[in-house]
Amino acid sequence: MYRVILVDDEKIILDGISSIIDWDMLHTRLVGKAANGIEAYQLIKNLQPHIVISDIKMPGLNGIELVSKIKKEYPSIHFILLSGFSEFHFAKKAMEYGVKHYLLKPCNEKQIMEAIQQTISEIRIKEKRKRYLLEMKKKMDTVQPFVKKQLLTELVTSKKSEKNVLAYYQRIFHTRLEDKKVCVVLFHLEGDFNYEHLFMLENVGSDIFGSPIFSSNIGEYILFLVDENNGQEELQERIEEIRKNFYAVYEMDMTVAVSGAGPITLTRKLYQEALECLSHRFYLGEGSIITKKDIQQEQEINNLEFGDLPLFLEIKSGNWNKVKQEMDDIFQQIAVKRDPIHLTRTYVIQLFLTLIQACCAKSLSDYMGKITYLLEVDSIQAMKEFLLHHTKEITFIYYEKHKSSQSHIIEQMKEIINSELSNPALSLKWVAKQVYMNADYLGKLFKQETGEKFSTYVTKMRVNKAMEEIQKTDDVKILTLAEMIGFGDNPQYFSQVFKKHTGYTPSEYKNAR
Repeated sequence: MYRVILVDDEKIILDGISSIIDWDMLHTRLVGKAANGIEAYQLIKNLQPHIVISDIKMPGLNGIELVSKIKKEYPSIHFILLSGFSEFHFAKKAMEYGVKHYLLKPCNEKQIMEAIQQTISEIRIKEKRKRYLLEMKKKMDTVQPFVKKQLLTELVTSKKSEKNVLAYYQRIFHTRLEDKKVCVVLFHLEGDFNYEHLFMLENVGSDIFGSPIFSSNIGEYILFLVDENNGQEELQERIEEIRKNFYAVYEMDMTVAVSGAGPITLTRKLYQEALECLSHRFYLGEGSIITKKDIQQEQEINNLEFGDLPLFLEIKSGNWNKVKQEMDDIFQQIAVKRDPIHLTRTYVIQLFLTLIQACCAKSLSDYMGKITYLLEVDSIQAMKEFLLHHTKEITFIYYEKHKSSQSHIIEQMKEIINSELSNPALSLKWVAKQVYMNADYLGKLFKQETGEKFSTYVTKMRVNKAMEEIQKTDDVKILTLAEMIGFGDNPQYFSQVFKKHTGYTPSEYKNAR
């Protein structure tokens, strides 16, 4: 059914035409009526009819002006104009916009129906031509991808001259490519995939890249040769969109390598560059986008040493969040350093064994069998996830095993603090020496067990002690009080600390009690 809109500022004509025409017989449907050009313009935009039957002379926006506006936005809409004798000369103007049908008022049912039928015939001829062209294009589109794939494969892998391959392509497709600046985008699916996945990835990529110059699957990769004129930022956005859309359907991630930009005659070199980028997925992780810039940012870093890694102290204190943070830092250094893969693998295995020996030595034999996994994985991210999983396990095992002894240590520390409040030298390092333990480890353990930093706890106990002395002794001097609780000969600093914790100076507290 073809949609029709009527436009006339005379209601009698509007109602008359709408009622006398047998719309169904004409395979049409009257979808709207408007009393002026402005109203008609909005109606046409909303309903987008096939045919508009409109008066020429109307207030606000006349028929010619309406045709002009609509043809600019919707050139396929056909008009039949109604004209009174006095304004029929306006119809000449409509010819510029392709209007072919004019009816002189008053017009009868037969004239209107003939005009509609002729207009429908014109629409059908155009639709038939459009279908034919679409069918021909469809056949061409069916052939083109296979030719393009073959040409791209030859362009990047064969020993034929790149210029000769491009010249052949240009002759076939009547296009010019020699002046184009391009880059190679290489997609590698992670996990198990088959031909269907590669086929769909190429289709999704072609849609989002908006007709890349070439696309093809080469082995296990999908390769796109894209115009670089839009810039790297837009290219990255489109790559992210491809990944997002593909993941939404298949829940499969992918690593993407992007070459630098260069003339299309150097496509083979750009392809090798993209392959080199892809080889760095071991360090940058599966599911990353790797560019030439990424692999140029390698820095010289001293060999990573185990030494006294804070990681071991955090594990022994049972603080998993800190353990994870330390592990993140270690793997960040590994990723930046980018040693040969076999050296990195050796380092990670040594780190794993050292962790077990230092924190869970009795379980060493249980963990040895898991080293095989580290020998097989193909990305630093997988190694990191493996170590995080087992380090978390070791952290909680160690903490549960030593929890009672740790609580005993904390109680011992508290006893020392209470007995040494008057000692100006009282500090975490000083207490650590008394119990023959590492100060950093003790500090983390104290915070883990009490929820307070060591220094905060000491200050709180000193202020509490001062408050007790003030309540017991009316005339105690501030200087004496400061010396009694370890502030030495600095009563001013003692007063500041006291006020910060109680809201009063020592003198104000004495008067307020």
